[in-house]
Amino acid sequence: MTDSKIEIIHHNIHQRQSIGQLIEPAPNTQQLEKAVQAALTAPDHHRLKPTRFVVVTPEQRAAFGEYLAKALADLGETEPAQLDRVKQHPFRAPLLVLALTTIQDHPKVPHFEQILSTGAAIQNFLLSLQAQGFASIWRSGAVVESNWLKQQLGLKEQDLISGIIYVGTAAKAIAPRAEIESQDFLKVWQAI
Repeated sequence: MTDSKIEIIHHNIHQRQSIGQLIEPAPNTQQLEKAVQAALTAPDHHRLKPTRFVVVTPEQRAAFGEYLAKALADLGETEPAQLDRVKQHPFRAPLLVLALTTIQDHPKVPHFEQILSTGAAIQNFLLSLQAQGFASIWRSGAVVESNWLKQQLGLKEQDLISGIIYVGTAAKAIAPRAEIESQDFLKVWQAI
């Protein structure tokens, strides 16, 4: 790999950040497929493939908003204003992608490794979308804890809704990410 290609990859990684104001266009089917293929290269002990993605198309956002309100009610929310507010969440972006973790019992792969695998898959997904010119934000919130919503998505109680990824194009230019001093986060281990 040439130095210029490496620099492009590093630039993409260093500039990734969550964008909350998203507009059309959203990725088309082929662009989304490319991002999912990138996601599926994430580290995955014993190749259990714990990560699943579910696309909420623009036409299904209102219906998904109703599901979010039911999920919030399932968690005990009774305030009508909060239930109405969550119904509007899917309209924050032209496309939503749910990231799910299907937890499997395995003698050599603890649950936390499967959860981390999905986290790595989501990061690859976000970086691929960004490399293709799209913006995104990875959200969760109380609704991801709803067993009712998990059931609607075909999940078991132990499985996770690892996030709701809002995808589109940045509504406005944002400042580049500030450089982080890595020495504050990197140490060389030595035996005492």
